[in-house]
Amino acid sequence: MPTSGPDVNGMSSHSLWAATAAPGPELRSLSGDHRAQVTIIGGGYTGLSTALHLAEAGRDAVVLEAVDVGERASGLNGGQVIPGVKYDPDTLEEMFGAELGPRLVDTVARGPDLVFELIRKHGIECDAIRKGWIQPATSEAALVGLGSRVEQWRRRGADVGMLTREETGRLTGSSRYCGGWIDRRGGTVQPLSYVRGLAFAAQRSGSRIFRQTPATKLSRSAGEWRVDTPQGSVTSPVVVVATNAYTGDIVDVVRRTVVTVPSFQVATAPLPENLLRSILPERQSASDTWHLLRYFRLDATGRLCMGSRGVFGNAPLEAQARHHYRAVREIFPQLAGIPYDYHWGGLVAVTRDHLPRLQEVGPGLLTGFGYNGRGVAMATMMGSLLARWASGQPAEELGFPVTQVDPLPLHGFSQLGARVAVQYLRTLDGLARMREKIAVGSARPR
Repeated sequence: MPTSGPDVNGMSSHSLWAATAAPGPELRSLSGDHRAQVTIIGGGYTGLSTALHLAEAGRDAVVLEAVDVGERASGLNGGQVIPGVKYDPDTLEEMFGAELGPRLVDTVARGPDLVFELIRKHGIECDAIRKGWIQPATSEAALVGLGSRVEQWRRRGADVGMLTREETGRLTGSSRYCGGWIDRRGGTVQPLSYVRGLAFAAQRSGSRIFRQTPATKLSRSAGEWRVDTPQGSVTSPVVVVATNAYTGDIVDVVRRTVVTVPSFQVATAPLPENLLRSILPERQSASDTWHLLRYFRLDATGRLCMGSRGVFGNAPLEAQARHHYRAVREIFPQLAGIPYDYHWGGLVAVTRDHLPRLQEVGPGLLTGFGYNGRGVAMATMMGSLLARWASGQPAEELGFPVTQVDPLPLHGFSQLGARVAVQYLRTLDGLARMREKIAVGSARPR
């Protein structure tokens, strides 16, 4: 999906984050032949977190970024820093057993701690706010499930709590929801500024980072890997593949393990003060419980950012934005008449079970990917795991399952399947909204 481009019918197709981000480090493309202890393919959250943690451990790492740092998913996402993964803690422990399960829960829970600690430690200017993340419920049935989630996290000492309808309305500024829960471990960042800050930190710590340097060939000889690029190569005993939704054919088995799903966002003009006092007044971020959830937040300039699943294919910008305009009107009718300044999209890597992957594709060829929409915290944490693994720590000590390579059967048809699934879920949500309108209408006095 395009990250930048000319205006289309008056609508900008470049991202809010690109327009407001802090500048990144001065980088050049790689030329000539180089050696390193670890070569990292991909300069997003995963790759740069890996490089930073390796450098801090005294390891020599080279990062190869095909375009520019943050130009893809790491600079295009919603900037929500959310702990955990799709599954609740009890379910994770049932899935992975009494020994690994609790360690896995602890690992995914600590993602936001790691993000905000790196920001503090390295002085990353990225408009970081840690006021929590809210999951508002779109139905009473969804609210019941959220109660179980809160109880499970509370048993593990997390700072979480249920929200009444009134509390949810006050914290979001919307009367659309019937309640929800708040996870005070979460927060927000300017995502492009954050990834550029990671690049600065990794570079200062000793990592070598190259832009406009795609990996074109991967080969192995005499116990070492050689990564060829258009103008040179890097040879190392260990390679980390950190390309996630943008993995190409060079490591085809990783590409075939995920389905790439479009996500699209819009951002309003800066809101006037009277609206800022009531919409997300304490600056939490939110993601609701629809099948195709809507996620929203304010940025540092007071713009409301709203995101959801995008449209597959080369749909016109207007078609992609229309669904989001309707979502904003539904959730925040008080924003009627507020113009939109930015519209943009990117790709999300979705795995078959909605869990991230940590895998060894070949001897010394490591990869972590598949964040299913929670990439800021989880990819940063994955980088620390990959750095430890690449430095020789045994896999069983990482606190995260190392799984077998599991490409999707008939991967060539998976994109079609994803389109069908997204449309099915969109239909379910539409029917639920229609039933709700009918119920509200029938309850009004006549």
